[in-house]
Amino acid sequence: MQRDPHWIDGKPAMPANGQWLDVFDPATRAVASQVADGDARDVDNAVAAAQAAFPGWSSLPNSGRARWMERLADALETRIDEFARAEAIDAGKPLALARDIEIPRAISNLRFFAHAATQFASESHHGEAGLNYTLRLPLGVVGCISPWNLPLYLFTWKIAPALAAGNTVVAKPSEVTPRTATMLAALAAEIGFPAGVLNVVNGLGPKVGEAIVQHPATKAVSFTGSSTVGRRIAGITGPMLKKTSLELGGKNATLVFADSDWRKQLDMLVRSAFQNSGQICLCGSRLLVERSIYAEFRDAFVERVQALHIGDPLQDGAQIGPLVSQAQYDKVLACIERARAEGGRVLCGGQALDRSGWFIAPTVIDGLGPQCATNREEIFGPVVTLQAFDGDDDALLLANASDYGLTASIFTNDLSRAHRLAASLRVGMVWINTWLMRDLRTPFGGSGASGLGREGGMEAMRFFTEPRNVGIAL
Repeated sequence: MQRDPHWIDGKPAMPANGQWLDVFDPATRAVASQVADGDARDVDNAVAAAQAAFPGWSSLPNSGRARWMERLADALETRIDEFARAEAIDAGKPLALARDIEIPRAISNLRFFAHAATQFASESHHGEAGLNYTLRLPLGVVGCISPWNLPLYLFTWKIAPALAAGNTVVAKPSEVTPRTATMLAALAAEIGFPAGVLNVVNGLGPKVGEAIVQHPATKAVSFTGSSTVGRRIAGITGPMLKKTSLELGGKNATLVFADSDWRKQLDMLVRSAFQNSGQICLCGSRLLVERSIYAEFRDAFVERVQALHIGDPLQDGAQIGPLVSQAQYDKVLACIERARAEGGRVLCGGQALDRSGWFIAPTVIDGLGPQCATNREEIFGPVVTLQAFDGDDDALLLANASDYGLTASIFTNDLSRAHRLAASLRVGMVWINTWLMRDLRTPFGGSGASGLGREGGMEAMRFFTEPRNVGIAL
């Protein structure tokens, strides 16, 4: 049985309590490995290691930190197949998705922020009151807590800017999918990455995550996960006046207008709804379709969804894998039953599949209005709803009928309409005639129940630094 320990001060560390957690293979429901069941003692040890490493790491030239991060990216690139297989087994995602998209994006995260470290400049101001320049100084030890749905991709999305800015890190991956984060820490040690700079503490949120959040020596917390947990973290860090970034859930609208090239874009529209079995905060789980094309679109969309290849994540050609855990499986099935109780019409799917793993058929539902829980609460599974709209104002009203505000997609060939709606949608990101178009320089995040703050690009570098202005009398 594979056992993944903590990685503290550049070496493996057994859990202080001697306890381990089972990690399951979603495709079989069998125990695939075990991971350290950490607690506050392990967090204390990791914070101490990070504090000891901070003076040396923060005093390196930016180019010096960049070189270490490039070396880690290079090493990860040589192990793509190994990491992709581990992630497919841990998370139940198709191997091709992990190998061709998500692990390469993790590598890009490391490389992008390595370059950002060398371009992150101070500002100067003069002509009004003397000469002022503003330093951007690392905070110290920071906590990074990443989710289970995109394990290495979002783990590196947090640690890379934190390290590039000169901080040392205590990170907690999800206990549901901990394997690749632990592997990355081991890989860092293998290439001689400075000890104590990157520390990984495994375990449960209430024991490890809260210990990181509450620790007086962690100067900032970056969290991606559910809105419920995000609110709890905000309740802890608020009174502590601790910098906090919260990237939370989404109930994203995809607006499809009659003048769009939706027939050519149908594969993208299906992917935007069901990639990673719908377990991505950016998935378009609410499809809003102009009424004049609604029936034709509905039938074509359902036909394409029914053609998706559901299979073992390690099999060639699998497009849809299982849900990540028993808890997620039970939640999604309960949401489907609730949709039926609300009067929804299940157009396809709507049931568990007769397989050994946590498989649920991709599900499309219509007949529900914007006030139904199915259209308001995040499901985070292979479930989407269809709603018809009449004109721009109605589309906007439906799209904004959500407590979440992460992203939206607009499919139209009328660019005036696209720009007008993009300015009026209450979300942090809008894509026009595309989905999940990734530019690492842009701010990433949402509003409302979708969180606080922004990640990505220089927004992330700013979050992980403290500005200090120096004024000189002339």
